Amino acid sequence: MGWSYVAIAIALFFAMNIGASGTAASMGAAYGSGAVRNKRIAMLLVAAAALLGAVLGGGEVVKTISGGIIPGNLMIVETVVIVLAAATFTLFGANLLGVPLSTSEVTVGSIVGVGLAYQSLYLSNLLLIVLFWVLVPVVAFFAAYLAGKLIRRVDRRYPHLQKPGTSAERWLRWLLVACGVYEAFSAGMNNVANAVGPLVGAGLMSTSSGIWLGGAAVAIGCVLLGGKVLETNGKKITSLSLLQGSAVSATGGTLVIVASLFGIPVPLTQATTCAILGVGTAENGFKLWQKGIIKQILMVWIVSPVSSLVVSFAFVHVFLRADLYMLTALVSVFIATWGFVALIRLIRRENSSINDQGGGI
Repeated sequence: MGWSYVAIAIALFFAMNIGASGTAASMGAAYGSGAVRNKRIAMLLVAAAALLGAVLGGGEVVKTISGGIIPGNLMIVETVVIVLAAATFTLFGANLLGVPLSTSEVTVGSIVGVGLAYQSLYLSNLLLIVLFWVLVPVVAFFAAYLAGKLIRRVDRRYPHLQKPGTSAERWLRWLLVACGVYEAFSAGMNNVANAVGPLVGAGLMSTSSGIWLGGAAVAIGCVLLGGKVLETNGKKITSLSLLQGSAVSATGGTLVIVASLFGIPVPLTQATTCAILGVGTAENGFKLWQKGIIKQILMVWIVSPVSSLVVSFAFVHVFLRADLYMLTALVSVFIATWGFVALIRLIRRENSSINDQGGGI
């Protein structure tokens, strides 16, 4: 019984952090543009939309997280605690380092780590999930790119459409708010399962109870902890016009909803980032590609699942199997990898210093 309470507590804490990070960012464009000036109202809108999304459409993703990646017999209370603890620990460490990770990818990685530890995975389902992880950002970019081209034509034909103070501009503000709510709804459909899916898989609660509990925790996280994320996200994308912001939110939200209907956990943040990149490319050409955005997306895509996979794999061998030999091997691999990367950086700095002093080619 003690393990059950630990699992539920970690899941609720995880859900609150989901609400505070990715979900809260859904209203960033509307808040950054001034369409919603009151931060508290923005957070309440996001919280309500996320809860509604979880309740109305979160069931399919819960099924995948609870038993679609590893066999149901592995989803016992102890392994659920491992999955949730590994995901939470990985995200917490990434937050301390300032590294943005995907909640969905971290959760799937944690479950895969448990499956690898017990040598049991539904490989076909996992490959389908990875396929969606590749396709969603790509489709988001091209869809937003086409939307951006259309917006440019509209702006040229109706130059006063988005002029502040006009009736058209006020309607566009409402459209942007609606698209932000729509994106938060999609986040609720997809992301709540990351926290409560393992609990459902272990039989600690029903799918319906898990969705309501997880949705409520995500909503609370939005209201209580999402303010800073909203400020940061809003400032980052204030360069988008009202129509561009609406296109970004609508594109990301639609793709995440489609993935949710198939029961696939996908990273909303990467879909939104690629949509912003698509709109920006339509506006300014391929200059944005020089800023390393693609490299960052790829690194987050790789680091998110792999890091949590390693942590959960290690937790299983240490806490459930007491296999100190495996722990020693994992620590050795970590030290070797860290030392190898540090050595490469040191060599590059030395070569750069030699070249700067005229000693190189």
